[in-house]
Amino acid sequence: MFTGIIHSAGTIAEIRPLEAGQRMRILCPELEPLLWREGDSVAVAGCCLTALALDAEGFSADLSAETLARTSLGALRQGHRVNLEPAMAVGDRLGGHLVSGHVDGLAELVHLQPVGESHLLRFRVPDRLARFMAEKGSVTLDGVSLTVNDVEGSEFDVNIIPHTWEVTTLGQLTPGDRVNLEIDLLARYLDRLLTERGIA
Repeated sequence: MFTGIIHSAGTIAEIRPLEAGQRMRILCPELEPLLWREGDSVAVAGCCLTALALDAEGFSADLSAETLARTSLGALRQGHRVNLEPAMAVGDRLGGHLVSGHVDGLAELVHLQPVGESHLLRFRVPDRLARFMAEKGSVTLDGVSLTVNDVEGSEFDVNIIPHTWEVTTLGQLTPGDRVNLEIDLLARYLDRLLTERGIA
């Protein structure tokens, strides 16, 4: 599990094809990957991957063909930056909200507007996920825990504060870009419960 609180982004140093996917090498010395263990989970742009080949400079991760097809990771290239978060440890503070690292779909940035020192971003989601968006609810975009400001149909707004704009890759987005979207776990389970009871 993760929190959606991003303290650092990493840089893709190498992408190597595998028989059924890719192996990605990511540099992130500030996260001290040697303190991790081989096989630990790490969220890469909000997608839960397994950390391999750890050293002082970074780590590698294998991406399946399905992951490449269903997430934004398939569009990444050498030199691109990605939000990183190691998995929670027992006793860690939960500063954002519970994030599984399982991507539900892609959200497209349709509008970006500076508001004072912050930025208001509007995203469009697939129709099948629109019902999970709720004003003041939580959403994860490229691994970042955010609060939904407003919802109109299949579009929703989030406000990005200066710190998040600078530390994460959200500050590099332009209209038309797509990001990994994970809906709130509570919304997912509530929807399933209501569906099973014939209410939804």
